[in-house]
Amino acid sequence: MVTQFSDSNTQGGGSQPAAEPCVLVIFGASGDLTKRLLMPAFYNLVCDGLLSANFAIIGTALDPFTTESFREKMSTDIKQFSTRVEFDQKSWDSLCSRLYYTPGSFDDDANFARIAEMVAKVGAEYNTGGNVLFYMATPPSVFGLISSKLEKSGLSAATGDSGGWRRIIVEKPFGTDLPSAIALNREILKYWKESQIFRIDHYLGKETVQNIVAFRFSNGMFEPLWNRNFIDHIQFTVGEVVGVEGRGGYYDRSGVLRDMIQNHMFQMLAYLCMEPPASFAAEAVRNEKAKVLEAVRIMDADAVRLNTVRGQYGPGHGPDGKPAPGYREEPSVPPESNTETFAAMKLNIDNWRWHGVPIYLRSGKRLWKRGTEIIVQLKTVPDVVFKGTPVEALEPNRLVFHIQPDQGIELQFQAKTPGPVMSLQKVNMRFDYGESFSASRGTGYEVLTYNAMNGDATLFSRTDLVETAWRIAQPMLDVWKAEPGGFPNYPAGTWGPKAAFDLIERDGRKWAAIMTRETLQKIPLFEAVDPVMLSSLIMALKPAVFQPGEMIMKKGEIGRTLFIISRGDVEVLDDAGEVVATLGDGNFFGEISLLMSAPRTATVRANSYCDLYMLDKSDFTRVLRDRPKVAQSLMEIATKRYNITVSPDKLLEED
Repeated sequence: MVTQFSDSNTQGGGSQPAAEPCVLVIFGASGDLTKRLLMPAFYNLVCDGLLSANFAIIGTALDPFTTESFREKMSTDIKQFSTRVEFDQKSWDSLCSRLYYTPGSFDDDANFARIAEMVAKVGAEYNTGGNVLFYMATPPSVFGLISSKLEKSGLSAATGDSGGWRRIIVEKPFGTDLPSAIALNREILKYWKESQIFRIDHYLGKETVQNIVAFRFSNGMFEPLWNRNFIDHIQFTVGEVVGVEGRGGYYDRSGVLRDMIQNHMFQMLAYLCMEPPASFAAEAVRNEKAKVLEAVRIMDADAVRLNTVRGQYGPGHGPDGKPAPGYREEPSVPPESNTETFAAMKLNIDNWRWHGVPIYLRSGKRLWKRGTEIIVQLKTVPDVVFKGTPVEALEPNRLVFHIQPDQGIELQFQAKTPGPVMSLQKVNMRFDYGESFSASRGTGYEVLTYNAMNGDATLFSRTDLVETAWRIAQPMLDVWKAEPGGFPNYPAGTWGPKAAFDLIERDGRKWAAIMTRETLQKIPLFEAVDPVMLSSLIMALKPAVFQPGEMIMKKGEIGRTLFIISRGDVEVLDDAGEVVATLGDGNFFGEISLLMSAPRTATVRANSYCDLYMLDKSDFTRVLRDRPKVAQSLMEIATKRYNITVSPDKLLEED
């Protein structure tokens, strides 16, 4: 099921065999998907020796390319969208020589006659054994039309002495609601068997998503804990800092529930919560995914209102701090749009393993931090043994799956701090993909297309999986369509609407804010710091909570702490107590105190309930002491940005 891509240029990639021979026909070959994701993926497969020498691509679309001009365009585009550090011209030339193109309309019988003739000719030239893979890089509205034309032209069935197989890959969305998904499946199944259909979800091509399954079923220390007896709850966050990025027309017909939650997040949730399959055979895995999704409790209208939250971003700021428009001000978005750009929900799985374990999901655009994380929080142990010690409360153990931008797995637990007093600090053990493996970064389509060529459907959705996911989402779509959303209800650059926090906090829980290296590097002091030190600094961060009106720091007091705002907003006050600035989610202040203990130059007050991260100078110094060269570079940054001159030796001294 899982294929790893290295920098090998040997046929078969060393331990992995090359994909089966075939002719790949791409419908919609002139579009963005082909140049941005598919061609870079096939190029990576060639570089890694995982694409058969008996392979060729035929592209077709309305654009009037010839084979020669199509090759020229792809040769230009690959230089821009390749994911490899170094470009291998020899490997690209090998792939480019196998690209062909024929223009035409999807409703034109003559076009399909030309495609059939080209498939036969190219298949014979490359000895593909009659195998043909059709890739529908098109809107779902033409899946049926293309399939009918393929059947009419004889392309959808193997013919002649060569035999061979026929398969199709179809891109999401697999419908826009439950009725349309059922109709789409029925239309496709008129022309294809279920075993021939590969419904692709690029999220499932990510190594970290596939590693959820490997992690669960290959490590004996965790599987016995994977149930209601030990797990308190699960959190799943997919945050994006960007808006709709010029796709306002498409996104307004979709929204975050259709675009992200119903497909990507539900599929990953199935991997996380399914029962152990009998094997990693495709049907065994997909059967268990289907069972767990079927066990998700379907909400009625009242449950939707109680257990879901939706939001739409208004004007605010982007990740660069510059003003960002509200969703309704984005191009091609109606000024009164009721489409959600944020959603949060609490799901329940009604089976033996997960009964009583709430699963919280949230996803949105224009949030303050980019990241995809799954957090499995274990139940806390009794704290009676710590009575009479400085320990006031025990932090829960958490297992964190970092999907993107950082890729890895983290276990958070408690450890005693050095000294004669029983005092605890949160620490972690972390596995990082970038540090452990040297595989080239891919698009996610490498694994999926490789598996489709080999007939392995493990990572692809089946008819029942698609329809079950829509059954979970349909009540939300119905209620949200019938009732106004009160939009916009969160500013761009924040963590979403307040109601999303109320959703989880009324259960006595909190969204866990996971700091990433990417986020920490937004602080100018850390922008050139290496990944290992960034990870050490993240471990040194401590959470803090401030109530509205509470002073966080006062002008004149000696500063020894950097603050990062995870949630909420603070006010910067002048000497007269007047507000001169307001800082919100993702902002920071007090970084100079890490360089030198000096009087604060401003007073900062919590304007709302605030969740902050704190980095103390003592912890910063401890991390820095192991990296004297970094200390020198930090001082250069400090001199340039803050006009502060402190020697590295002074910086490394304890307060």
